[in-house]
Amino acid sequence: MNNNQLQTLERIESLLLNNKKIFNIEDLCAYTGLSKSWVYKKTASGLIPHYKPSNKILIFKKDEIDEWLLKNPVRLMDDIEQEAINYVTGKTWRGA
Repeated sequence: MNNNQLQTLERIESLLLNNKKIFNIEDLCAYTGLSKSWVYKKTASGLIPHYKPSNKILIFKKDEIDEWLLKNPVRLMDDIEQEAINYVTGKTWRGA
């Protein structure tokens, strides 16, 4: 298989993964780029939303993972500066 074929196959696999609604641990790691050991540690700590239907395998809902991934946004410097200006001038900040 040549390089173009491998790249095409990887793109197809990525598209198929994005269409799944339920992930196993391998799917989750491929989708997020997280390592299996990190995911196992975080599920054991209850920090990643997951299910254990047979008390052995881990299952993840894609929509819950997407929500979890976006849980802690980093504020933009513009927002922080505007908040500081508003604080100094006595205005109420209406950030996101």
